[in-house]
Amino acid sequence: MSRAEGTWGEAEVANYLRRRGYTLLAHGFHCRFGEIDLIARKDGVLCFVEVKTRTNLSCGLPREYVTPQKQQRLRKTAAWYLMVKDLDCPARFDVAEVYAEGPHPQKASRIEYIENAF
Repeated sequence: MSRAEGTWGEAEVANYLRRRGYTLLAHGFHCRFGEIDLIARKDGVLCFVEVKTRTNLSCGLPREYVTPQKQQRLRKTAAWYLMVKDLDCPARFDVAEVYAEGPHPQKASRIEYIENAF
């Protein structure tokens, strides 16, 4: 998957979240510990969202690529975000799987959103 496809998948999930009443706070938050694709809030809960876009499943489900090592980097990055933003609120880690019909899709064929994925 190319970087452009990953960016496209993140935009699809951002729109998906907005339609469901989430407020987007950050897209592609970077720090020395890593990157979080999307940070959103709904009903007072901060959601750190890892987006995985796939055009086929020959190498497994997208969620399988959020390995324990990746989860640890996401936790450290989220802790940094909470610290620098001086936030003390409930938080969770979600995974959004974006299924595309081909390498240059016009829209996602399906988004599978997993709350509290880890």
